[in-house]
Amino acid sequence: MSTTPLPNQQQVNATLKHESITGVVERLTYYSQESGYTVARLQRSGAKELTTITGSFADIQPGQTLQLTGFWREHPQYGLQFQVVNYKETKPATLTGIEKYLGSGLIKGVGPVTAKRIVAHFGIETLNIIENQIERLSEVNGIAKKRIAMIQRAWNEQKAIKEVMVFLQGHGVSTTYTVKIYKQYGDKSIDTVTHNPYQLATDIYGIGFLTADKIARNLGVPADSEFRYCAGMTHVLSEAAEDGHCYLPQSELSQNVIKLLTTQEHQPTEDAIAVTIKDMALKDELIRERDADKTLNCYKPTYFYTEQNLAQLVRDACGGRSHRLTCTISSDIPRVRAWLERFSSSRKVSLSPEQQQAVEMAAYSRFTVITGGPGVGKTFCTSTIVSLWKAMGKSIALAAPTGRAAQRLGEMTGLEAQTIHRLLEFDPRTRSFKRHRTNPLPHSAIIVDEASMLDLFLAYSLVQAVADNAQLLLVGDIDQLPSVGAGNVLADLINSRQVPVVRLTQVFRQAATSKIITASHLINRGQYPNIESISDTPESDCLWHGGGLQPEHGVQAISELITDFIPRLGFNPASDVQVLAPMTRGLVGTRNLNNVLQQLINPPSPEKIEVTRGGTIFRVGDRVIQLTNDYQREVFNGDVGFITTIDTEEQEVIVQYQEREVTYDYADMNELALAWSVSIHKSQGSEYPVVILPLYTQHYMMLTRNLLYTGLTRAKKLAIIIGSKKAISMCVRSTKSQERYTRLQERLQAALQSG
Repeated sequence: MSTTPLPNQQQVNATLKHESITGVVERLTYYSQESGYTVARLQRSGAKELTTITGSFADIQPGQTLQLTGFWREHPQYGLQFQVVNYKETKPATLTGIEKYLGSGLIKGVGPVTAKRIVAHFGIETLNIIENQIERLSEVNGIAKKRIAMIQRAWNEQKAIKEVMVFLQGHGVSTTYTVKIYKQYGDKSIDTVTHNPYQLATDIYGIGFLTADKIARNLGVPADSEFRYCAGMTHVLSEAAEDGHCYLPQSELSQNVIKLLTTQEHQPTEDAIAVTIKDMALKDELIRERDADKTLNCYKPTYFYTEQNLAQLVRDACGGRSHRLTCTISSDIPRVRAWLERFSSSRKVSLSPEQQQAVEMAAYSRFTVITGGPGVGKTFCTSTIVSLWKAMGKSIALAAPTGRAAQRLGEMTGLEAQTIHRLLEFDPRTRSFKRHRTNPLPHSAIIVDEASMLDLFLAYSLVQAVADNAQLLLVGDIDQLPSVGAGNVLADLINSRQVPVVRLTQVFRQAATSKIITASHLINRGQYPNIESISDTPESDCLWHGGGLQPEHGVQAISELITDFIPRLGFNPASDVQVLAPMTRGLVGTRNLNNVLQQLINPPSPEKIEVTRGGTIFRVGDRVIQLTNDYQREVFNGDVGFITTIDTEEQEVIVQYQEREVTYDYADMNELALAWSVSIHKSQGSEYPVVILPLYTQHYMMLTRNLLYTGLTRAKKLAIIIGSKKAISMCVRSTKSQERYTRLQERLQAALQSG
């Protein structure tokens, strides 16, 4: 086997003495999936103590036998280490090495326990037996024919993809992605990657432009390749979509693409980028459109047509300009008012004038929006509308973007509620909804809660599935953060002034006793909230914990709250507490906090099986979050569950979500992340008994009013803000959340005014 040079390895000082060592990887101390930089512990033959090795590896797994070339160095804190310059994998030559190799997760059907039994039976000949006489595995107690067949398939697949793995690992691709590439392209993997490595960024989740570009450069693809320019364009627009934009102005797109594609040897010109944009537009790979200011905007085609079609659907629902303020299918308001009087009398409750207006409007309007902050009675208003529609004999459907939000909607109305994906009958085979324009929902009235979470595509899928004579009511808080996906749908609908909207503002007496609610409304009005110190008034439901001025103090404060203060209040940190952070990076970012919280809430133990993927330890009992829409498994970006099982034999992880269990192969675990701490954006649509919210001035780029407002209103019983009062002030003062490039509002106004 040829030696594999380390990816991105810098030139090592020629005066350092290089030598070679061989050993079995015992465990990974640190591994960066982005750079491949690794700190691992190696068991050298005959050595009593483990050796620390450091370097960048295309892929490394416990159990591998490696021959390493490098040099020794003394780390001032961690002592003697072997700095690896290049390496090669060899077949294990010892019983321990063979056992670790087989049980490392490379072969589905063989975990550590089975590997130990196989090696105990066949000894040093184990690998030859599997290669040439695999049927003899039946001699091992507990291995039936079915498992032998599974092991044989896995072993043959490993052989089949070995050439692909060697090729791709030589260009910096990890085993996880190699398996995904092979599953996607099969025997055509090498041909596909060689012809256009940028195709990987389009077809395979987890391989972005930067990884594909690294592979392409290693393969000798020119820096000014048409493939590279087009892929760079698509990548920049995709990155913009992740930030919520539906398009980019051409000037901004051009600048970002030039920045992305510039290397030491090559810098694209604006003219070259303009030519690429024009060529992509001619091939319908990109849509260009001028707005009212004559600015030329660039869309990915799906975003352009979806935005355009959604505006048209809303126009159809509202019947054109002459009816835009009523959008009614019929009207008998006196009858509705008489019903409301009877309803209020029987329930001994009364609606505020705003709520009565909302109910009357929703009674007959085809398209209605109700918005408002916490404590203003959106829940009561919605349940009243449901009661009215039931009295009118309507067929009612209730839905929300997430499972948790749907569950709350069902609880407050007494009817079954489901996710929008379930309502629209998502088909994972076709990756599309069964309910659409020509096969609409069989309901005459539909309510969707947490409508601020609706992105462009989900909103379009929903609206087009509403039957021509059916009614749609959207309920949401316009002051929360906008959707995770592209678009700003709820705000665009409301700001267009072309659809019926009722904004509830009156905070009811019972809600006004909650400091969480009063603080939220003060923040929304740009006033500094009266949040009491945790040391002064620990019985309040909204507290401030100074936590020092530096993030490291915040980590310590969170640890103390989790281990002492919160349990003393009767809350369970494992199920009741959610830490929400503005960012992923930094000491008080989600990545580091997840490691800290995992050690505190779900520490390792002999009873808990764990697996390491991409530098993250996943352990039975861990709370995890889905990072992307997985249409095959029907789990979606932001879904949160708990790991209930890790099967080292089958190389599978089972996650219990709210409604069901979902099984992941090891190769697909890059779709998951720990969720003891999540971003405030990812928390939309969810509520938690206790929320801990670290805010530090180091987050200044993210500190906005709607970020603090959204984070605070996720708490049902207790909210604790940790950090500096200056950071809170920065949030309150900052009304400028990131502008999103979306033209839905303009399209609604133009379409309806021309109707």
